[in-house]
Amino acid sequence: MKILSVRIQNLRCVEDSDEFTIEGLTCLVGKNESGKTTILKGLYKLNPENLNDSNFVPLEDYPRRRYSSYKSRHEKDPDMILTTKWELDDSDVAEIAKKVGEKTLSEKIITITKGYDNRIRVSDKIDEQELVNHLISTAKLNPDEIARVSNSKTILELRNKLTGAPPLTPPQNQLLSTLQSLSPDGLASTAVGSAISSIMPKFLYFADYEKMSGQVGLDDFLTKKNNKQLKEGLRIFSALLDLAGTSAEELKNVGKFEALKAELEAVSNSITQQIFPYWTQNQFLKVDFDLRAALPLDPPPFNTGMVFRTRVFNDLHQVSVNFDERSTGFIWFFSFLAWFSQLDKIYGKNLIILLDEPGLSLHGRAQENLLKFIKEKLCPNHQVIYTTHSPFMVDVENLSGIRTVQDLSTKEKVIGTKVSSEVLKSDNDTIFPLQAALGYEIAQTLFVGKNTLLVEGPSDLIYLKWASNELKMKKMTQLDERWVIAPTGGIDKFWSFVALFGGNKLNLAVVSDYHHGDKTRLYNLRKSSIIPSERVITVDKYVNQPEADIEDMLGSEFYTSLVGECYGIKDQLLPCQKALNNTSKRITEQVEFCFVELKKSLSDLPPYDHYKPAAFLIEHADLARKLPGYDDALIRFKSLNEDLNSFLY
Repeated sequence: MKILSVRIQNLRCVEDSDEFTIEGLTCLVGKNESGKTTILKGLYKLNPENLNDSNFVPLEDYPRRRYSSYKSRHEKDPDMILTTKWELDDSDVAEIAKKVGEKTLSEKIITITKGYDNRIRVSDKIDEQELVNHLISTAKLNPDEIARVSNSKTILELRNKLTGAPPLTPPQNQLLSTLQSLSPDGLASTAVGSAISSIMPKFLYFADYEKMSGQVGLDDFLTKKNNKQLKEGLRIFSALLDLAGTSAEELKNVGKFEALKAELEAVSNSITQQIFPYWTQNQFLKVDFDLRAALPLDPPPFNTGMVFRTRVFNDLHQVSVNFDERSTGFIWFFSFLAWFSQLDKIYGKNLIILLDEPGLSLHGRAQENLLKFIKEKLCPNHQVIYTTHSPFMVDVENLSGIRTVQDLSTKEKVIGTKVSSEVLKSDNDTIFPLQAALGYEIAQTLFVGKNTLLVEGPSDLIYLKWASNELKMKKMTQLDERWVIAPTGGIDKFWSFVALFGGNKLNLAVVSDYHHGDKTRLYNLRKSSIIPSERVITVDKYVNQPEADIEDMLGSEFYTSLVGECYGIKDQLLPCQKALNNTSKRITEQVEFCFVELKKSLSDLPPYDHYKPAAFLIEHADLARKLPGYDDALIRFKSLNEDLNSFLY
């Protein structure tokens, strides 16, 4: 069975959520106190994994401001809470038919409801006559017994005919017992609901505070396990052992030290290999398990029998720490993965998972890892519904699965919690996590690629592209097409871009001008741990100058000729630039000086613009090939390309 949609009414802060659809992975996004947990816990009670959690209690669950008027009619007219739509597959239909008949339900899309009477009903079209005929035909009645009830058209009529003619034969008693079990209220919808309950997926609710116990008294654990008294922490510990292919009983019965040591090492290695690939915050960790006799001064129950301890070893610092002393985020993450890795073994695959604010204590990158685990390990076998207000837990690749949750009201009335798939119509606070997630994703993909070359401005991009095209024509080393060139807006922006993109497993490199005033900023960028120092390239490396711009890669002759052609002042500019005869100055400095001097005699000369010659170069590539210094310019760019291409992998 697959759940398609949900509507929740009359539950705490939820007056009427409106119907909202459910996907394979559904994310409920909203502010604190918006009603996300109420939605999740309400759905959980439809068919909870723990049957003790199945009942709605009016005094606790009914909207408090309307409870006084409701309690007087509760017994006779219990309000509806859950209205859910489901899709049945062929195996579901066959299983239901065994209990209620093949033609009782005519469609595979059904509506299942539950209200404050805590009964599950199917509210779609039901052929009650077919249901009654099926119950009679499978009751093993003799012809006389069949004749007594054969004209029954409803369950109530069938029950009345049985109870109205005692004494009942054993087959009649069995039929009456079946009727009472399937439909205590005598309604066909309840009977079909009872039949479906046996195949309906269980709901498993998991909250942020459930964590594994780091040390476990083995005798105490086995006693509680045998008495079915395991709480969350011990249940997760049991799942951890199961994940490693062992059990507390098996460990306790190991009689030799070497055998025990081998068993513990095998468990440690197994857990490390299965869990730590999803914990990218620290790659130097491994889990170690220890089982030894309790010490008398330890607190109970760790002062008697054998004690199993989970420790985390840090290979970088060569030290191990008790599991309970690790960070809150690590403990939760480890517990979550251990527990959910064993779900199918514990509960089977007929399960819908409800996660309330998963990973709340995790760093943003760890939350991304958690979402990856959910998608890779849980979603293939289960529908998953989770709540969040973190942008790192919003799956922007699954926008169709995002639902906003808002607690609405006006001056005139309380509207209550609403759930909607129209995410962009929600208020700014509600959709902020979605906006942040989308902004981060766009920033990662719109301006950059997997291999991103950061440059200062658009002129740098043009010169690199021009040189690469020219080198390609000459069958010389061009800039590899895998590089995506991203202008940052200046050298002072490099740090921000590298900090933003460097942590996202992108392959980054930087090509920068070099001025003496930029020395400190470039030094700090090279010393940062987020980009290797050799990937921060300054163009002075390729020209024989103490300072250099990207224009110096073109060479003095080529660039001056290019600017002269661009502005139509070649005859005036070249003599001025040669008169300076200062190879230590950047070519752009020299050209700027010449423009100031030429302006004295050429009053209509426009200001010197660094971008204009670059644009002219692209538009007049044939002319550029005839300018002096063309071949030398390409040789310098060839060297730069070789260095940049060596960074690709």
